[in-house]
Amino acid sequence: MLQDRTEVGIADWLVEEGIDKQDIVLAYFSPSHRRFLDFAEA
Repeated sequence: MLQDRTEVGIADWLVEEGIDKQDIVLAYFSPSHRRFLDFAEA
């Protein structure tokens, strides 16, 4: 994901729909920051 301007959060919605967090990259965070998140790094 390159951006998320929703109130709900698209990543959280995807997880609720059954998508594994390791299949979601939050590209709007820098790679050095992503390693601290529960989502995929790249």
